Amino acid sequence: MDLRQLFLRHIAPTSEEPLALAFERAEGVYIYDMEGRAYMDLISGIGVSNIGHSHPRVVEAVQKQASTYMHLMVYGEYVQQPQVGYAHALTKALDPSLNCVYWGNSGAEAIEGAFKLAKRSTGRTEICSFQGSYHGSTHGALSAMGNEHFKRAYRPLLPDHRIMPWADFDSLEQITERTAAVVVECIQAESGYKVVPPTFLQALRDRCRQTGALLIIDEIQTGFGRTGHLFAHQKAGIVPDILCLGKALGGGMPLGAFISSQERMQTLATNPMLGHLTTFGGHPVSCAAGWASLEVLQESNWLTEVTQKEAFLHTQLGPYSYTGQLSGLGLLLALPLGSFERVLAVQKDLIQEGYLTDWFLFENNALRLAPPLSITLEELSSACTAIIKAIKQTL
Repeated sequence: MDLRQLFLRHIAPTSEEPLALAFERAEGVYIYDMEGRAYMDLISGIGVSNIGHSHPRVVEAVQKQASTYMHLMVYGEYVQQPQVGYAHALTKALDPSLNCVYWGNSGAEAIEGAFKLAKRSTGRTEICSFQGSYHGSTHGALSAMGNEHFKRAYRPLLPDHRIMPWADFDSLEQITERTAAVVVECIQAESGYKVVPPTFLQALRDRCRQTGALLIIDEIQTGFGRTGHLFAHQKAGIVPDILCLGKALGGGMPLGAFISSQERMQTLATNPMLGHLTTFGGHPVSCAAGWASLEVLQESNWLTEVTQKEAFLHTQLGPYSYTGQLSGLGLLLALPLGSFERVLAVQKDLIQEGYLTDWFLFENNALRLAPPLSITLEELSSACTAIIKAIKQTL
């Protein structure tokens, strides 16, 4: 029985027809199959491999930490240098009010922890989110999801969740003195990279301050340079009360985090003690990898090149969009193609040509483009040529 057959037999499915591509290794912007054929990764493992695959600095950090120690104790009991060092490096890049990191294993875990922190620190129960939002698939995150199609099979979900209209200024009145927190993405990741207007984010920030509700910003996909800023909320000119991170946070290793003030975080440590727990959160190998990845990003020119690469993609692919333009920001872009069938056809053709793309959960009429920030203009040009060819073949 070959590897693909074993995959289909033993690995729990997420769909009826997985791509089932078998890969052996990855380096830079390329992933190599079992026969050694290269595929250009234009989605970064869905936002994980921001600096490309298997960067030497990250690999070295992983190997060094694995040879030193791995799991020692459940999170929060022992002083572990990779956790502390990475937390210090992260908080230096953020507003001074975001000075305390709670490490987890994934973005969804970060959302769950943020909800608990908001309820615990405010004494309130209501969580507000927006239509079209995606924050993960665990029960609390699913309760905040702004798409009923993906929720209805799992009801009843958590009570006291309010889904508000997207970017609707009038809806802000629904945030009241009983609201514990509002969670928002600066760019809706599964709705075709819909950019929330900065003026709305600023009005939301003001309304949360007026009512005492906490503002949770989900930067699980937008963080670590995707928009040309290290974090998208910095581009919008606002500061959250709680920041949720995942995906690129671990440099290719599993890692999540929610970040807030030390004073607010202290509420999870008392009444009850151990109010939030994780066994493997902030695993030392993951933190070492993420820390190295952040250093590589900060030392590179990739952040300053994002705008140029975004403009190049708009120029090349805009004329072939169903709507005449791409949506998104930076290197989080969606190419509307008019139908899911056409997206699948283009994706299939691109795989045959050695290019990996994807679609969106809530906006499956668009092709997802989120290449590593390290991709060159020459590589982008090659990708655009292949995408245009695939689009023309579906006409």
